[in-house]
Amino acid sequence: MHETKPVDLAETMAAVDAAITSRMSVRAFTPQDVSRETLQDILQVASRAPSGTNTQPWKVYVMQGDSRQTLVDKVCAAHDAVRADPGLAAEYAEAYDYYPERWVSPYIDRRRENGWGLYGVLGIGKGDKDKMHLQHQRNYRFFDAPVGLMFTIDRVMGRGSLLDYGMFLQNLMVAARSRGLHTCPQAAWNSFASIILPHIGAGVDEMLVCGMALGYADEQAVVNTFKTPRVPVEAFTHWLAD
Repeated sequence: MHETKPVDLAETMAAVDAAITSRMSVRAFTPQDVSRETLQDILQVASRAPSGTNTQPWKVYVMQGDSRQTLVDKVCAAHDAVRADPGLAAEYAEAYDYYPERWVSPYIDRRRENGWGLYGVLGIGKGDKDKMHLQHQRNYRFFDAPVGLMFTIDRVMGRGSLLDYGMFLQNLMVAARSRGLHTCPQAAWNSFASIILPHIGAGVDEMLVCGMALGYADEQAVVNTFKTPRVPVEAFTHWLAD
């Protein structure tokens, strides 16, 4: 009779914690391919995310090769066109508000810290509009990752399903880390949903949630030395006594 090996709790805890804490938004990838089998395994693990009444609202589109590059070319051209004529931005409205209409502290402070911290690592000054544009456009090149993912949801679903979706995305990113891969979740794509959705063959009732780059991190790229800080537990936790 086959005996099941007992679970080493300390070993399991260390592996899970390492996958979570080593996850970061990587902004430079190597061209090394990721097999379909590996992607299938990651998605299978991610699908164990909880969702209200088990609705499982996620729909995933995986792009590699020509399909990925063609989308990159289309969206980069649109991004350049909007810069040349800002009036075109009205054609690329997001389907939902990812960010608040009015920024307040402490969120605006964290946003600024993140933005200028990243630009500082890259040597981009506050007035360097050209470099800012090119760095922002790196999003639309999937930061050179060989795998581009697009995530959609049926428009009929409520806001709670976006909470479910976030748990699915986190599962996916942690599962990728456990296999030596890195990711970068990207809301930057959302403005160009009118280009993306037809390209991936999404239905008319689908809404773009976000995109994601996936692959092996370029360990030599200076941009990947940038690590975002986190506030301490005491800053966001309220302990309630009897």
